[in-house]
Amino acid sequence: RQQQEQRRQQQEQRRQQQEQRTPDVHIPVRVSLRQLYLGELLDVSYLRQVVCVEASSCQKNSKDCQGPGIKVRMQQLAPGFVQQVQVADASCVARGKAWKTNCKACPQGMTEEDEIQLTVDVQAGMKHGDTVKFEQVADEAVGHIPGDLVFVVNQIPHPHFERRGDDLHIHFPITLLESLVGFSKVIEHLDGHKVEIKRTDVTHCEQVISIKGEGMPKKGGRSGKEGRGDLVVTLSIDFPKKFTEAQKKLIKQAMSA
Repeated sequence: RQQQEQRRQQQEQRRQQQEQRTPDVHIPVRVSLRQLYLGELLDVSYLRQVVCVEASSCQKNSKDCQGPGIKVRMQQLAPGFVQQVQVADASCVARGKAWKTNCKACPQGMTEEDEIQLTVDVQAGMKHGDTVKFEQVADEAVGHIPGDLVFVVNQIPHPHFERRGDDLHIHFPITLLESLVGFSKVIEHLDGHKVEIKRTDVTHCEQVISIKGEGMPKKGGRSGKEGRGDLVVTLSIDFPKKFTEAQKKLIKQAMSA
């Protein structure tokens, strides 16, 4: 049973060595709220390390190499007692293979620089922290599976709109007169279309108007207003700093009528 367990551990160790990956790379992408509202394709250039084309010509046999970066050596514990231990060795590129130093076929070493062009699809409705992943596009290394290149959405704050989930919030000022007799106003949305807000009655300070379907698109949701959040408008009243005596008189007359 002990031999079977040792064999199982060795097989697991070999599997892990064969599946070694280079690290994933995370890159923040700064986008505006408008870009998240409409969606946008972003063309980016990325510099990465790729394995030298002639890498196979620069490898030699090495029975001590057990996998990428792993070498086995014998360590004497006491007279007549030795132990097999694993140590890190960057020259090991695969099981039974090591890198030749100063190999003319790859003068820059195991890897060389390469520039690739990618298109990042920022979909309408994406949120801060969402990701766009390109699998196995990160740096290459001999004997490794390339890691993933991950673009992380980083929303730039908007001067007027604030996003909360799929809803958009905005503070909108009105005059004292408009708060008393009503008003009709227009808000310019992120894409430039106009949204009307209207009141025919008294408006209280910090009163909220919610307009269905005028918020952010829901990622992967339906089209039209059902596939969007709401626009939440908080009304703030700009009070005059003072009234003249004549104005006070007219206000009293109007309020007592």
